[in-house]
Amino acid sequence: MILSALLTSVGINLGLCFLFFTLYSILRRQPGNITVYAPRLVAEGKVKEGGQFNLERLLPTAGWVRKAWELSDEEFLSNAGLDAFVFMRMFVFSLKIFTFGGIIGMCVLLPINYLGSQLSDDSSDFQHKSLDSFSISNVNNGSNRLWIHFSAAYVFTGVVCYLLYYEYLYISSKRIACFYSSEPQPHHFTLLVRGIPIPPGSTCTDAVERFFSEYHPSTYLSHSVVRRSNRLQNLIEVPAAFVSFKTRFGAAIALHIQEGVNPTEWITEEAPEPHDVHWPFFTVSFLKRWISKLVVFVAYSTLTILFFIPVAIVQGLTHLDQLETLFPFLKGVLRLSVVSQVITGYLPSLILQQFLSFVPPTMIMLSSWQGYISWSQIQKSACTKVLLFTIWNIFFANVLSGTALYRVNIFLEPKNIPRVLAEAVPSQASFFIAYVVTSGWTGIASELFQLTTLIYNFLSRTFCRNSDDDFEPPSIPYHSEIPRIRLFGLLGVTYFLLAPLILPFVLIYLCLGYIIFRNQFLKVYVPKFETGGEFWPTVHNSTIFSLVLMHVIGIGIFGLKKLPLASGLILPLPILTLLFNEYCRKRFLPIFKQFPAECLIKKDRADENERNMSEFYEKMANAYNDPALMPIKYSERYDSQRSPLLSSQV
Repeated sequence: MILSALLTSVGINLGLCFLFFTLYSILRRQPGNITVYAPRLVAEGKVKEGGQFNLERLLPTAGWVRKAWELSDEEFLSNAGLDAFVFMRMFVFSLKIFTFGGIIGMCVLLPINYLGSQLSDDSSDFQHKSLDSFSISNVNNGSNRLWIHFSAAYVFTGVVCYLLYYEYLYISSKRIACFYSSEPQPHHFTLLVRGIPIPPGSTCTDAVERFFSEYHPSTYLSHSVVRRSNRLQNLIEVPAAFVSFKTRFGAAIALHIQEGVNPTEWITEEAPEPHDVHWPFFTVSFLKRWISKLVVFVAYSTLTILFFIPVAIVQGLTHLDQLETLFPFLKGVLRLSVVSQVITGYLPSLILQQFLSFVPPTMIMLSSWQGYISWSQIQKSACTKVLLFTIWNIFFANVLSGTALYRVNIFLEPKNIPRVLAEAVPSQASFFIAYVVTSGWTGIASELFQLTTLIYNFLSRTFCRNSDDDFEPPSIPYHSEIPRIRLFGLLGVTYFLLAPLILPFVLIYLCLGYIIFRNQFLKVYVPKFETGGEFWPTVHNSTIFSLVLMHVIGIGIFGLKKLPLASGLILPLPILTLLFNEYCRKRFLPIFKQFPAECLIKKDRADENERNMSEFYEKMANAYNDPALMPIKYSERYDSQRSPLLSSQV
């Protein structure tokens, strides 16, 4: 891709961003759009819904930027919750590392790349220069200037690991602090017990009461057997129950020890928040759960393979010579400057983005088939699926299909991976810059504008009667937004060494995302569950993967550039990075799995001075009421699975 094609893509997306920002600044002030741009405030009763069109409010204002910016971290945490706080820390962390990387990349590495002559780009017109002239590919083979890139790899890795460690430390301390300051929550005192053996002539209720009264006499409090309705609307007992204890520490002991002699009976796991429970798989047998997981794996693998088709189509658009061969009658049109710049610079990333829009809801559907008992677990599973799918199909598939699809068998020869990636990855820098601009800039601006919700709201107000009872503010789709941010993080880390020109575009996306999502959390999104920041380990692991990938490509690139000594000396870098990751895993990850005994006992002792604990115990006995026992008919829709589960708020 030449520079003018990139500038065309940037211009188109800047125009779209400006349009979305302007329309948002105008439309958000209209009373009729309050449920689109501030549904959280409506649900909290801070603003009133509805109203007439106001001509005086047509002037756009940017006051929302100041309001989103001025809120302190503590105020944001108390308003939005720990999961939202951790989500925003992804932006803060990424801004730190790419600000540092951008300074090194743009001020040091980029001039060295541009001053090279390896590619022999003779174009005197700056706008028609190939973007490869700004990459490491343009540095002469064997040049001593490559040692600057080598040093930059070590320095950048050290800074990223330093910031990653202290971010992990900071978030884990916030997780503990939020636990200490929280009110008693039912899921901290409750376990889900499955595989309950029911003696002949007895019931599940009798079996649970007898077992836990005998083996946990000092801490056992109550239980609620899971009952489901079958197709004939008859209540049936499921060999599962939510068992509650008097203390958090008592629940933790029951969770971490084997309850019965037979390990397939009395199986315990942490209970989710009452309104977070996902009920359908409670009646499914072990065999059906195993089969469903196998079906999900096959479906996920098939989808991943089939996605090569749109990737190949997108990559074909970046090569005009291939299009002219396939469609010779369009040769005259394709050679028009404006047409070629739009096709090669803007259209490929736009098409790929449209194909990707179907991936997150598909992964949610697949994860819901795997037998998880809570929507938070489904979202975390879907987040991992989307992240892996995105990294493979957006990064690796584009790299391989663009330059080396015929060498996919390199993964069967690991020793060749660094060399082939070093040949393939730099040449795709222009495509990924355009992708950051299209999917990143315009995507984040459309998040603010909420076009789909705006159209739905307009049609509802025009043709239907809005009911306050039907209004429910949305929750943020972590499973789609986190993988998007982490993909841009991977591109920034990987291309820091190869093509640092991408870094300013990533930084602009991060700045926009930081302000926009702070606004959305405060005015739009209402959390439907709280994991206590459990998405952060995914961010940490993806960052480590990005660093190691950069190192592997660095080994290959220095070998291709006839600097074998640098290629050999960079070998310790991925090893040191993986050792650092192992230390962080041992140091911090257990805190994100369960709270330590020290915290549980301190919190239990603090509760001894609370006067309303007896009232809390009474409410907890009814917290995990079955949908089958509720007066509202249970529906298989997503929302109805979540909304009627908690009969009393604690």
